[in-house]
Amino acid sequence: MRVILGVSGASGAALSLAAARHLRALGAMIDLVVSSAAERTLAAECGPEAFSDLAALCTHCHDLRDVGASISSGSTPVAGMLVAPCSMRSLAAIALGLDDNLLIRAAGVQLKERRPLVLLAREAPLTLAHLRNMTAVTEMGGIVMPPVPAFYMRPLTTADIVEQIAARAVDLLRLGPPVARAWAGDTGMDAS
Repeated sequence: MRVILGVSGASGAALSLAAARHLRALGAMIDLVVSSAAERTLAAECGPEAFSDLAALCTHCHDLRDVGASISSGSTPVAGMLVAPCSMRSLAAIALGLDDNLLIRAAGVQLKERRPLVLLAREAPLTLAHLRNMTAVTEMGGIVMPPVPAFYMRPLTTADIVEQIAARAVDLLRLGPPVARAWAGDTGMDAS
């Protein structure tokens, strides 16, 4: 199974690394496409080796400017695409079909081919433009998943939060058995 992992320049770069680890554990071949802003954010948030670490988890790394890459065509069989994190610029370009780079083109291909597209849209607070773009992508069949922590799972660390969000996003691609921790029901936690 082949999956596209797009990484745009929004904060939350650790999500891309966690998602790549989950995808790799499922046996997926990962086609990576990273924006220049994402490379900067990876270095700032995860360290200078983060991009190299991410690339090492992936099968193929595509240049953002290569709009003629294999993943820019619907004839290339892929199981879907995850953009983690997804900036509001990338979300807007996807919503409007502005295929000006490979990340946006590959996302548009998923929509036109009716394949899963999951966007970890990262911004707060949201403007009306953001909300309208989220609505447009959803109406086209994409899934907008803001990386909101599952506090009810009682995460102990930021890493726990990142891993759970990335696992849920991977699960939305429906590639195999769920990898995210599942809610086991009320455990008697104090709701007050």
